[in-house]
Amino acid sequence: MTDQEAPKIEFPCDYPIKVLGEAGSELHTLVIEVMERHAPGFDQTKVTVRDSRKGNFQAITVTITATGERQLGNIFTDLKVSPRVKMVL
Repeated sequence: MTDQEAPKIEFPCDYPIKVLGEAGSELHTLVIEVMERHAPGFDQTKVTVRDSRKGNFQAITVTITATGERQLGNIFTDLKVSPRVKMVL
């Protein structure tokens, strides 16, 4: 059995980030603020929001130009500290 390495991401690249959390303007504001902090000038026209069937949760997908693993790690960390955020993919 051979150990296979995970495929490496070549930076910079377009990178979608999906945030699942409690529905509301606070979640959207948080996501935009975090993205502006770590990926200034990202294209806000690439932000999509989907509500859950009952409207209690939202999935917000943002595509940024990722510059490295450190940037992505910082984004994930900043998003996960909010109690409104349930999952970041």
